[in-house]
Formats: sequence, C-alpha cells, structure tokens
Amino acid sequence: MSCRITELVIDCADAERLAAFWSSVLGYVETGREDDDIEIGPPGVGFGGPQPTLVFTPVPEPKRDKLRLHLDVSATDRSQSAELQRLLGLGATTVDVGQTGAESWHVLADPEGNEFCLLSQRVSPV
Repeated sequence: MSCRITELVIDCADAERLAAFWSSVLGYVETGREDDDIEIGPPGVGFGGPQPTLVFTPVPEPKRDKLRLHLDVSATDRSQSAELQRLLGLGATTVDVGQTGAESWHVLADPEGNEFCLLSQRVSPV
C-alpha cells in the first residue's frame, strides 16, 4: 500500500490572485471553495485525479525565506523560451537563488514570491 499526493496547500496573502495565476500557468480551473480557501485543478477532474489539486489558503504572516519545497513545471506545447515569456507575461518574475547560469532551468517566482522552476524538457499533457 502507498500514498499519492492529492493536494498541495499553499499559504498566501491573496488566494484569488494566486489561484488565477496558477490556473493560467497550469490550465487549471477552480474546483471548489471552503471558507477563504480556493482549490484549483485540471478541468473535469478535480480532487483525486492523476494530478494534484492546489489549495490556496490565506494567512496573515508574509513569506520570509526561500521555500524548502517548490514546484517544477514543464511546457507541453512550446519551447522553454516561449513558455518563459508566457509565464513572465502572466506575472512571474525571475529569481536568483544562487544558480550559476549554466542550469538548464529557469528559477521564477509567482506574484507572491513563491519560487518555482521552468524545466527545459517538454512533457505530454495529461
């Protein structure tokens, strides 16, 4: 017997803003709300599907340091450079966490400063 990751819960200041950003990045839709939490996931699938849903939970304290866990994303239908431009257009920013410049990935941050990486390899959509 084993477990699967079904949800990733992200503390944030503005759940609406981050849910909209990550929905655009991943092609997700809102799947539910509970109190101030907003859950997004793949269209027509939601909780328990092959991909985890994301839950944005408002908290009063600000993000302080580099995250100990971050998301890696890969383009499904375009080059890494085209996807980088799309993500920057959605509100992502580039971040320096000590990379050398020789990496094959880009380190970015979402609108609240949560780091994530755009990998170089394309993957098939699920």
